Amino acid sequence: MTTRSSWLSFAWTLLAGTACLGLAMAAPAPSAQFAQQQSSVIEVDVELVLAVDISFSMDPDEQELQREGYAHALTSNEFLRALKDGIHGKIAITYLEWANINERRVIVPWRLIDGPEAADGFVAEIMRAPYRRASRTSVSGALEFSAQQFENSGYKGIRRVIDVSGDGANNNGPPVTIVRDEVLAKGIVINGLPIMLKDPIGSGMDIEGLDIYYEDCVIGGPGAFVIPIKEREKFKEATRTKLLQEVAALPPDARAVPASSSAPRISCLLGEQIWQQRWGN
Repeated sequence: MTTRSSWLSFAWTLLAGTACLGLAMAAPAPSAQFAQQQSSVIEVDVELVLAVDISFSMDPDEQELQREGYAHALTSNEFLRALKDGIHGKIAITYLEWANINERRVIVPWRLIDGPEAADGFVAEIMRAPYRRASRTSVSGALEFSAQQFENSGYKGIRRVIDVSGDGANNNGPPVTIVRDEVLAKGIVINGLPIMLKDPIGSGMDIEGLDIYYEDCVIGGPGAFVIPIKEREKFKEATRTKLLQEVAALPPDARAVPASSSAPRISCLLGEQIWQQRWGN
């Protein structure tokens, strides 16, 4: 004879089994979840990180020139035409600032640029941000932080590019060549915009041959290049040229210096050495 407790036990077991079956049917299979995640990723021609130096060696005038240079380049007719000539006709872009290894901040998160309106909106966000400055120069920290931005961008670019600009050599954080090689191993291209507006003689931390330092120690990847800026009047033109080459995947022109394939012509620890001699730590 079946007891009341036996019937209750049987009923609970049946209900539990039905609930589990319902959950199993409601939850998508792992492959379906992956497919959903993949379908939500937006395909673009380039995922581009603009990494901008705000160390104390960058005076307010140079910082303003940097922002104006990018603002002018991103809204130029040449850039917008190159944008539309891409396979997808759109890129993803983010703007971040860096100084020492602990001073790295995203100013404008990832944005989709697919025409003049989106470009104007991105530029407006850059220009609204307050100016900041901080001590030391960690190019390696900038590259490391920039590479992290691709991990959850929400976009899938045919190319992934870091566009790093600055006016000094690495003097803080890991050696720049170690981080550079780690970034390149992920399939990310690094291009450089060394700012050489000051006379390095007697300036303390500035170095001669910053463009060579960038060529041999910072940039890399297929088609990587450096466009040095040595005159204030050329800032906007140089920035526009660099962005055009990055978006259109053009080969470097005569003003752009491709990455050196030979041994470094300058010490890649020069910044650290100068800091050690000057400050002793």
